[in-house]
Amino acid sequence: MTARRVKVTSPQTRIALARRHRSQRRPLPLPGPTDTERARQVFAAQRRTALRTVALLGAVLFGASGIIALFPVLDRLTAFGIPVSWLLLATATYPLLLIIAIVHVRTAERTDDHP
Repeated sequence: MTARRVKVTSPQTRIALARRHRSQRRPLPLPGPTDTERARQVFAAQRRTALRTVALLGAVLFGASGIIALFPVLDRLTAFGIPVSWLLLATATYPLLLIIAIVHVRTAERTDDHP
């Protein structure tokens, strides 16, 4: 006597499989000429914003390193037992980096929202 095999699936699987067979995919509409021009304008504005942000980041990081290199006495001076050069890096650069990041995000969002 041979046993008959039965396929067992959960109700969610049956629903998902049924949906896949019923729906037909519709192609997305092609962008018109105005959409393409708007996309180019937004992309150019975002690129300018990104380049400005990278330049500011470089100025902050290389500027802090340059200040420490120009004034080696900052390594010998201590405040609260910590070298002043370390305090300069910790207390000056990170807040500036945070401000630059916040301004960049706001500018990028504004660029996306308005032409």
